[in-house]
Amino acid sequence: MKESIERPEKFFLERFGLTEQTLERTLGVVLGKRIDYADLYFEYRVNEEIGLEEGIVKKAAKSISQGVGVRATAEEKTGFAYSDEITVENLQLAAEQARYIAADSDRSDAVAVRESRIAPRDLYSVQVSPTDVPIQTKIDLLHQIDRVARAYDPRITKVMATIASEQKLVLVATSEGWVVGDARPLHRLQVTCIAEDHGRGPGLRQMGTFGGGGRADYSFFLEGERFAHFARQAARQAIINLDAEEAPAGSMDVVLGPGWPGILLHEAVGHGLEGDFNRKGTSAFSGRLGERVASPLCTVVDDGTIPGRRGSLNVDDEGTPTQRNVLIENGILKGYLQDRLNARLMGMAVTGNGRRESYAHHPMPRMTNTFMLPGSTPHEEIIRSVERGLYAVAFGGGQVDITNGKFVFSTSEAYLIENGKIGRPVKGATLIGNGPDALTRVTMVGDDLTLDEGIGTCGKDGQSVPVGVGLPTILIAGLTVGGTQS
Repeated sequence: MKESIERPEKFFLERFGLTEQTLERTLGVVLGKRIDYADLYFEYRVNEEIGLEEGIVKKAAKSISQGVGVRATAEEKTGFAYSDEITVENLQLAAEQARYIAADSDRSDAVAVRESRIAPRDLYSVQVSPTDVPIQTKIDLLHQIDRVARAYDPRITKVMATIASEQKLVLVATSEGWVVGDARPLHRLQVTCIAEDHGRGPGLRQMGTFGGGGRADYSFFLEGERFAHFARQAARQAIINLDAEEAPAGSMDVVLGPGWPGILLHEAVGHGLEGDFNRKGTSAFSGRLGERVASPLCTVVDDGTIPGRRGSLNVDDEGTPTQRNVLIENGILKGYLQDRLNARLMGMAVTGNGRRESYAHHPMPRMTNTFMLPGSTPHEEIIRSVERGLYAVAFGGGQVDITNGKFVFSTSEAYLIENGKIGRPVKGATLIGNGPDALTRVTMVGDDLTLDEGIGTCGKDGQSVPVGVGLPTILIAGLTVGGTQS
C-alpha cells in the first residue's frame, strides 16, 4: 500500500472510480437553501490483530472496511447518512438523505472542488504499512514477550499479549471546495500478566497490564527492546499488586506520577473543555472563559501535532489541520476544543479537533494528545513534602460526570507515602473528587512531564478514537481516597 500511503487522494479516485465531477455533483445535491455546510468523508481501513495466550496464538484476524459518510448542517441541526459501498449511486442516495434530515429542500447547488490548500506535513512518517508487516514476524515478537514476562518472576503464571495494527486512508471533500486526504498508520501492543502465590493461600492472584504504540513503523517496538520493557512492566505491576496491602480511606494528599496518570486529567477535565458540552451549557466549564479554573501552576494543552503520537493527526476528520491548543494557562481558562459545527455556532475558531470513529459516525469535538505542562519542582521534592498520602502510578477504570466534573478513578498501582518517602504498595484505592476543584488543589507541579506510552482509547457518545495523555508529577492537596482497609 506504499503508493496509497503517499497519495490517499489518488487511491480513492482510482479505486472507486471517483472524479472531481462526482464529488462536485454529490456536494451539490447535499446543499440547499437552508444548508450551511456539507462534507463527504471517505474511509478505507485495514485492521489486523494477533493475540498470544499461554504461548498459543489464540487470535489472528484481519479485516477490511470501507465506506463514505455524508453530512449536512443547517444551523444546529445535522443530517448524516452513510454507505459501506462507495458508488456513485450510493453517494447520491446518502446525499439526498442527509439533506432531507438537516433541512428538506428540493434545491441543489454547485461546488467546484480542488486540491487541498493545506501545506503538506507528515507527523507519522512510515515506510511500511502496519498491516503489511508479516504475521509471522509479529507472532515471533509475541513469543519473545511471553518469555521475557515469565522470566521476570516465577510467580507469573499467565501471559497474554496482543499486537493490533491499522492502516486507515481518509478523504474529506467539503462544500467549501477543498479535498483533503490523509494516510494514518497505527500500532498498539498490550501485555497482561497474572501473578499467583499459592504459598500464601488459594485464590491469591493479581494482574498487571502495560503496553504502548503510536503512528510509527513496526520497528518502534524493537528500538531499545521496547517490547521487553512493556513485558517487564506488566509483570512488575502484577507482582507488586500481589504483595500490596489493602488501601486506607480518607482525605489525604495525593501525588500523581508522570505519564499515564494524565488519564485523570483527560477524563475529569479534558472532556469538560470540548465545544459541544460548553455550547449546550452542560459542562462545569461553560461560560467561564477568562476565569480562574485551576491553580496558577496548571497549564493544560491539547496538541495533535506531536510526531508519531497515538493521538496525533495531520488533519482532523473534517480536513482541518490539527494544532497546539492551550486550554488552561496558569490556571485561567483560555479556550475550548472545537469542530466546525460547534465553532460556527459559538462564534469561535476551529481548533482541528473534529473527530469520528469511522465513516459511519458524524464528527464531534474530541481530544488528541492532552497533557499538563511541567513545572520546576523535582519529583523527589514533591514526595518529600508529603507527611502522609498516596502515590498513584497507574489507573484502571474511571467514571466522570461532565455536568459537574465529579469523578471516581481506581488505581492499578499505588503506594503509601509516609514521612516523605514512598512506602508500601496498596491495592483497592480509588480517587474521588471533582475535576475543576481538584485542579485548584494542585500545590506542586514537577519538572518531569512524561507522555504515556501510546495505548489510550477515548470513548464518547458511543464512539472510540485513539488519544494520548501526559502529566508531570503533581501534588493534589486533600483529595478523597476510597480504600478497602477495614
